[in-house]
Amino acid sequence: MSVNKESVREIIEAIGGKENINTATHCVTRLRLVLNDESLVDKDRLEDIDLVRGSFSTNGQFQIVIGQGVVDKAYKILAEETGVESASKQDVKNAAEQKMNPLQRAVKTLADIFIPILPAIVTAGLLMGINNILTQPGIFMDESVVEAFPQWADIASIINLIANTAFTFLPGLIGWSAANKFGGSPLFGMVLGLMLVHPDLLNAWGYGSAEEIPTWNILGLTVEKVGYQGQVLPVLVAAYVLAKIEIWLRKRIPDAFQLLTVAPISLLVTGFLAFTIIGPITFTIGGWITDGVTSIFDVVPALGGLIYGGLYAPLVITGMHHTFLAVDLQLIGSIGGTFLWPMVALSNIAQGSAAFAMMIVEKNNDKVKGLAVSSGVSAYLGVTEPAMFGVNLRYKYPFIAAIIGSAIAGIVITIANVIAPSIGVGGIPAFFSIPANLWGAFFIGMGITIVVPFVLTLLFSKFQKKK
Repeated sequence: MSVNKESVREIIEAIGGKENINTATHCVTRLRLVLNDESLVDKDRLEDIDLVRGSFSTNGQFQIVIGQGVVDKAYKILAEETGVESASKQDVKNAAEQKMNPLQRAVKTLADIFIPILPAIVTAGLLMGINNILTQPGIFMDESVVEAFPQWADIASIINLIANTAFTFLPGLIGWSAANKFGGSPLFGMVLGLMLVHPDLLNAWGYGSAEEIPTWNILGLTVEKVGYQGQVLPVLVAAYVLAKIEIWLRKRIPDAFQLLTVAPISLLVTGFLAFTIIGPITFTIGGWITDGVTSIFDVVPALGGLIYGGLYAPLVITGMHHTFLAVDLQLIGSIGGTFLWPMVALSNIAQGSAAFAMMIVEKNNDKVKGLAVSSGVSAYLGVTEPAMFGVNLRYKYPFIAAIIGSAIAGIVITIANVIAPSIGVGGIPAFFSIPANLWGAFFIGMGITIVVPFVLTLLFSKFQKKK
């Protein structure tokens, strides 16, 4: 696809002119703009432009899908035509944040913390899936692969160690990312997170079965020596406190003394607070969150599957889906697995199936047909934004068809108690992160999200044409 000044000028006019652009940057595939007034955007005109493959607004940013290898050229022309200064992605995020309400800012904060560590978590999930294939019986034969071929046992053991590292030291990853987000030193945040899972502490997973809980006696105060393996809230709150203490100290201590004072004081104070106040309180709150989420699925599993399976895609539109990554990790740490993430994987597949159906519905429209194919493949591999915003939401009924298929599949796999001990790629490869004994139920759900949205989109298109 060629990029020329005329097509970029059309984009500028369709989004309300250069005066409507506050800040601009781009990522691998999209122009990411903060507009002064998004109501001035003529979406129909914008998406009729050959260069544009879709557009959507999220978290205060108006994003225009251009395509890899082309978007950087389009951005350079846009900058020349509008005179907008080149901005970093953080500048755009900061500008967008000014338009958000408190809830949106809270969701964005969680997203900014968890998205940077997501590749490590997904990689760990995939590797754990490979380990499951090697160690679980009944997949290829009655015995497991390592039982039938003992020479594979040590290879499986190394894979398991590599896979478990991200989850074993999850507070370290969260501490690094959270401290960075809150304005502190990422290194201090990582040390804080690792401190909470130190080997000298009683492992949190063995807390319930421990005969005796080791304690500290701190000036007459008894503090349990318990780690926070797999916990999310303790390190999030502690990292916030650490960052604020560090910022406060750096403003007041001369530069010459900061190396010797800021880190020791920050970590010492936060460490005491983490083990005496923050940890116990947030551990309890985390338990309440886990109990609250699981109670719906325990009492009426079908209802929980229907609600979450159907509502996940609409949550993506608002950006609130990022909050559930924290819930998934909390569930994995508390009960050993998450029943939410498998529905996320199926929701992604459903969006891809609906997009693929639009390839047939719009067979005479080369632009939509091409976008439907590429975005459908992307959704099947876990990235749904191109399918959702570029195709399904544009025509509305494919999005509804995808929600229906996802909700039905959610009911099926929830009733079957499908659970994932880790988070992997949220699409077709998701089964690698599901225990092999649950593959049958998950594959049924996957079949539903492949067939139902596809068929419903074709049927709905017939009614649309009759109107």
